[in-house]
Amino acid sequence: MRWVSWVVGAVILVGLLVFILIKPFSALLPPELPYRGFVARCLYILILASILCLERVLRGPTGADRIVAIDIFGILIVGFCAVVSVATGRSWYMDIGIVWALQSFIGALALSKYLDGKAFDD
Repeated sequence: MRWVSWVVGAVILVGLLVFILIKPFSALLPPELPYRGFVARCLYILILASILCLERVLRGPTGADRIVAIDIFGILIVGFCAVVSVATGRSWYMDIGIVWALQSFIGALALSKYLDGKAFDD
């Protein structure tokens, strides 16, 4: 019975990726942007991956799985900031991405030390 849920999940993911690659919805992006379709596809893929990471954070069987999912989510946020920075032409989104990456790294270290049972000054 477990393989049925795996197959259904795989079919849904493949269907979503095919839909994203074939017909992205880019009405929210500025019309003068010459690469609207590419930016829309990148944003949709990042949103889909973020939803999957949040699902792993909520349903992760162990604490280590949750920490890895939170770290991956931080990386996706940095990617989102990079795509938005390229799409809008504003560089301060990259500053937000850099700060988010540093904060995500420090948070992952703190959570791993906590789960290992060590103090923060060790």
